Amino acid sequence: MSAPSDSTDLPRRRDFMRPVRYAVRTPLLALHIALSLPLAVLSLNPWLARIPVGKRRFEHVMVSWWSGTLVRLFGFRIRRFGEPLPGAVMYVANHISWLDIELLHSQRAISFVAKSEIARWPLVGWLATRAGTIYHQRGNTSSMATVMERVVERLRAGRPVGIFPEGGTGRGGEVRTFHARVFQSALDADVPVQPVALLYGRDGRQDPDVPFAPGEHFAGNFFRLLGQPSMDAEVHFLEPVESTPDARRRMAEESRARIMAALGYVDTRKRREADE
Repeated sequence: MSAPSDSTDLPRRRDFMRPVRYAVRTPLLALHIALSLPLAVLSLNPWLARIPVGKRRFEHVMVSWWSGTLVRLFGFRIRRFGEPLPGAVMYVANHISWLDIELLHSQRAISFVAKSEIARWPLVGWLATRAGTIYHQRGNTSSMATVMERVVERLRAGRPVGIFPEGGTGRGGEVRTFHARVFQSALDADVPVQPVALLYGRDGRQDPDVPFAPGEHFAGNFFRLLGQPSMDAEVHFLEPVESTPDARRRMAEESRARIMAALGYVDTRKRREADE
């Protein structure tokens, strides 16, 4: 795979099929919400949540089913590579879209660390809160300290936690610097760190129209993606990173490097250093 070229400067052809996709997907999305949302709420009932379904609990099965169906209703074909580690794990992934949480939830019920604004997003925010999302107020140091404490508590309780170490969504085609501080939680809880590479596109190439456009809000991105042509939603579960208590930065850099390698991205910083 190779990093996608920037297509923003290319003239866009009119998409005559977009109205057709809206006509098909919108009623199905409404039906999904109307019929399955009550089931999702029911699954969160303490009396039913812990009912075993195979090797998983009923609430986890429902979260994965609901999220996977939502992703597919937007025209994405979910493709998984590798296997998520069982038990308490800290998953670290590149961040492209608000769909990242739903895509990962389709594979395993995970408590995520996410920006506090998501709690106010229609439907997605409500679901994220019910699924146990840990919210962080960006730019607030005390908030981050509290978040890390809660992450350690969840991990020690045997629950998996998902973190986006870039600190926000990017434009795709690259993976920004991973903040090393978040890896301390995995060290404190003594759990493995598993990098996860996410990609939305075709033929292993990130589609530049999936991430938020400059100045675009959630509602605008939501409805724009609803009318997009079908494409793949890839989730790559990679080999866990070895814990190194004396070097959080090394863990962060190794996680980022593995994700970039899985996506076929070139680290332009290392290339510049090599050229120099």
